[in-house]
Amino acid sequence: MARTNPPIKLIEFKGTTLPIVVVSLRSLQTEALAEAASALFGDDQFFDGDAALLDLSQLIDVPEADWRRIRQVFKTHGLNVIGVRGGSEELRYGAAFAGLPTYTVGERPATAAVASQEPAAPVAEAVTVAPPPPPPASTPTLYIDRPLRSGQQVYARGGDLVVLAAVNAGAEVIADGNIHVYAPLHGRALAGAGGAASARIFSTRFDAELVSVAGLYRTFDGGVPAELAGKPVQVRLSQPSGDDTGKLIVEALKID
Repeated sequence: MARTNPPIKLIEFKGTTLPIVVVSLRSLQTEALAEAASALFGDDQFFDGDAALLDLSQLIDVPEADWRRIRQVFKTHGLNVIGVRGGSEELRYGAAFAGLPTYTVGERPATAAVASQEPAAPVAEAVTVAPPPPPPASTPTLYIDRPLRSGQQVYARGGDLVVLAAVNAGAEVIADGNIHVYAPLHGRALAGAGGAASARIFSTRFDAELVSVAGLYRTFDGGVPAELAGKPVQVRLSQPSGDDTGKLIVEALKID
């Protein structure tokens, strides 16, 4: 009797944990978003094609959005926007019409998107997307013992970064954990790049262009305030309370 081969399964379903970057927006104006993203990530691709959700829960009474251009703003920095979460029902329908379904992450917040002049397409059924797994506890600290010149960038993925030489203007240091700069900090420092709100930045001589913790940032285009300039400083997020998600605090360190 001739042997028959089992039929080939053309479709198989497998469970997976997909890392998702959640980007909280306070504006849908593409020019403002592009400027803020460039200030935060520079002109190069900061991410490596990561999937992203746009969190719209902090937007109130916003005008109609150009979702195609908004996606392109983040695509420029290596983020692939796959959907939205949070926000009003009108925002949710507008985003769905533009091909951005509504998702939930961990819990089920309000749904999201922006009003459209055309009939809104049905919103895709909400899908729970697991948050990215925490980095391994054994991730080593990255040490840099050479000065960083303008245009140079160092990223400590999954851990802390310790810099033992100057970070010159135009240079950028990034870490998923804490950043320690035991030298003049003239460039940009971004801690908690993976979303760790407990991350901090420490500098023994502070003169930064930009600092950021977990996506909240502050620029010093007009120069660092006199009470902080050239002094030991730490940058951290305040503890959230109620609806307050925390504020970025830049304060002098007492080391005596």
